[in-house]
Amino acid sequence: MKKMMSEMKERFMKRAIALATENVRSNSGGPFGAVIVKGGEIVSEGVNTVTATIDATAHAEINAIRNACRNLGTFHLDGCELYTSCEPCPMCLAASYWARIGAIYFGNRAEDAARVNFADAFLYEQIALPRKKRAIPEQEMLREKAWESFQAWIDNPAKIEY
Repeated sequence: MKKMMSEMKERFMKRAIALATENVRSNSGGPFGAVIVKGGEIVSEGVNTVTATIDATAHAEINAIRNACRNLGTFHLDGCELYTSCEPCPMCLAASYWARIGAIYFGNRAEDAARVNFADAFLYEQIALPRKKRAIPEQEMLREKAWESFQAWIDNPAKIEY
């Protein structure tokens, strides 16, 4: 049973890697592919389409999460696993947590991505820094005014919690 589970996981990872490789060979986008699995079945696939869609957020994992949510009719992917050709960048990792993905399996590491000029390692470094030391300046503004939207959320009896 354990061997069969391992073989299944390997098959899903190989699919993510194949998607990434084909994406490059077809000149469709970057070398990233992802699949989302639930109950031993692929429910979604995604590839990097940043350049094709002119969308900085169109990473393979994000596209796979969006597709899985649509395919399953939910924004919570409890019980799902993410197989991705590369360790998720901070945005994709955060999206995985927001979607409540149960497990993440990856091929290449962030430092491997850095070797081919993808900024994942840099982004991880930036997040770890105090705000004042980050490369992009950040400044808090109108915090009391901004609270109005949170208060409206608190007061809305028809909200859908997530």
